[in-house]
Amino acid sequence: MRSRYSAFVLSHVDYLSLTWHPETRPADLTLDSGERWVGLEVLDAGSEGDVGWVHFKATSRDGRGFAVLEENSRFVREAGRWYYRDGDARVSALTPGRNDTCPCGSGRKFKKCCGA
Repeated sequence: MRSRYSAFVLSHVDYLSLTWHPETRPADLTLDSGERWVGLEVLDAGSEGDVGWVHFKATSRDGRGFAVLEENSRFVREAGRWYYRDGDARVSALTPGRNDTCPCGSGRKFKKCCGA
């Protein structure tokens, strides 16, 4: 999961395609060039045999502000390799308070960083 998140951050579409199960992989995989991923939080993960799951939240920023993608992802292992199968995703806007830590990862307060 972390390697796929890194591929989204770095726009490595080839790696995302290689780690996406062929039965569920989209024919055309394009990423939003205006979206910048700024954080990943893995909430739960596990596996039973050749089936795995990851529950995560990923924070992104685009021209309109911050958003959080929360997903329960399903993975399958074939020939010793894990492949992303599918997931149940929810996207919501993130509106930090002025005194909250900025979601961009700077460590500064939102009002002194991206909220200025």
